[in-house]
Amino acid sequence: MKLPLLDQLTLVLAVLASSAAIAAEPAAASFAAAGLPPAVAAAAAGIDGERIRSHVRFLSHDLLEGRGTGSRGGDIAAEYLATQFALAGLKPAGDDGSYLQKVRFAGAQTLDSSSLSFVPNDGEALPLKLFDDYVVSNHTLTENVSIDAPLVFVGYGIDAPEYQWDDYKGVDVRGKVALIIVNEPPSTDPKFFKGEALTYYGRWTYKYEQAARKGAVGAVIIHRDDLASYPWSVVKSSWSNEAIALADDPRQKLQAASWVQLEVARLLLSLSGRELDEAIRQAGSREFKAFELPVRMRASIDSRVRRFESSNVVAMLPGADKGAARQAVLYSAHYDHLGIVADLTGPPGTDYIFNGAIDNATGCAVVLELARAYASMKASTGTPPPHPVIFAAVTAEEKGLLGSKYLGEHPPIPVGQIGLNLNFDSFAPLGVPESVKMLGSERLNFFPTVEKTAKAFRLAIEPDSRPLAGSYYRSDHFSMARVGVPAFSVSLGDKFAGQTREWGQERAREYTAKHYHQPSDEYRADMDFTSSVDMARFGLALGWQALSAATPVAWLPGDEFEATRLKSERNP
Repeated sequence: MKLPLLDQLTLVLAVLASSAAIAAEPAAASFAAAGLPPAVAAAAAGIDGERIRSHVRFLSHDLLEGRGTGSRGGDIAAEYLATQFALAGLKPAGDDGSYLQKVRFAGAQTLDSSSLSFVPNDGEALPLKLFDDYVVSNHTLTENVSIDAPLVFVGYGIDAPEYQWDDYKGVDVRGKVALIIVNEPPSTDPKFFKGEALTYYGRWTYKYEQAARKGAVGAVIIHRDDLASYPWSVVKSSWSNEAIALADDPRQKLQAASWVQLEVARLLLSLSGRELDEAIRQAGSREFKAFELPVRMRASIDSRVRRFESSNVVAMLPGADKGAARQAVLYSAHYDHLGIVADLTGPPGTDYIFNGAIDNATGCAVVLELARAYASMKASTGTPPPHPVIFAAVTAEEKGLLGSKYLGEHPPIPVGQIGLNLNFDSFAPLGVPESVKMLGSERLNFFPTVEKTAKAFRLAIEPDSRPLAGSYYRSDHFSMARVGVPAFSVSLGDKFAGQTREWGQERAREYTAKHYHQPSDEYRADMDFTSSVDMARFGLALGWQALSAATPVAWLPGDEFEATRLKSERNP
């Protein structure tokens, strides 16, 4: 017997309500096990996978053209996020009573007319093909620059007094081009460059900054898949579009910031009668001495330069505390991606839109649901959280964490009052998670609470499976850590319900190899956003415990960010 339409709708709604109640039961049990109030558990139960799906679908739609920084699609994404914060009833925390915090940028797009070659003192030049052999950007943001300068091999390009390490000792690179190995000296000693874990000294951003401080006109990083933790295709796609810098950044700039393929570097060393593998081996010792190659780099870099604005989107739920606080919680995620990377030479139907569904529409969707959950908690209880809760969707993460850098330097409240930053960056839609990675949480006195909460949520805490990737320094929480705020990212582990850990690891490898920073990172209707729901609920539990703790979260004694934190607390 066919039911009338109204009865059919009633039945569907009843089933949906029943399903939601069933789905909420594990969340309620987890919150009870963590010792959290019923109102917090109720707010967590309301976090909805279908709302997350809707946010991801919209933010990664082709109409937003990959959410490039400073693009029309990026601006639409920012307005969408601001509208969602407004609908949740949050207070604007941007500029002039708005949700938008304007950030001034300067961008340079390297043009195909650019050229680069290595020219030995004796012999024929080695010309290179842009994007296939090398990528390059002019950080001085001028339309054209010509370079004809000697190359100096400076090993890992690191000057780290605390490790008694200086790759620039005894060599003058002023007016020259530094040739640099990616990452940092190999070590298993946790007291020496933190052993197998990458420090900031190994990041490409540091290497360019240090070369510029030393007076070099250019720096060339030698790419290696095994050390960089991603293939050349990621370098190519990330550097094929516009390079962006904060418009008012006073630091010295390189005329040529470049990467080259490993085999190109091998040929380069051979031009000077040297062997690359042996040079890399020697560079792993304190006795290494930089040396100038009998080779010059000749380059003509043409760029299309523009100055523009993009926005961080910032909202706040005020807290109950009176006077200065030290326990505000900041939830963050980046909304930008790579935009459209197109030379329009591909076959008809070629997709050049880098939609960024997983990276990082998922993280934005989680932050939006967290904002709604906190607001609903206040609405239902009539009581604000113990301290302010800030929600930020930041721009220009893909350009070197620039949006979060600006936010850290221009926070909505003093950084000394922000007790914890929980960042969300990319959640694989693979089902129910049974493990998490929270790299950097072990650096905080908050870590026992992290362990207790993970146990309550039946989540095993996994160590970093790719320590050489330097993950702690590659996401937006690092920008907050640099100004002293205790910060880490909440990330998925490799274990999912009904699957082996190896299955999860294989999915992660497949994503990195085929979809990370590629047009194929798109929304699909069969995506399972249970993982995002669980990470949002877990993040809510962590944030609430930081808000209600008897003492503020702090860096462990001796941590590299402890001194900055203490200074910010003394000078709020």
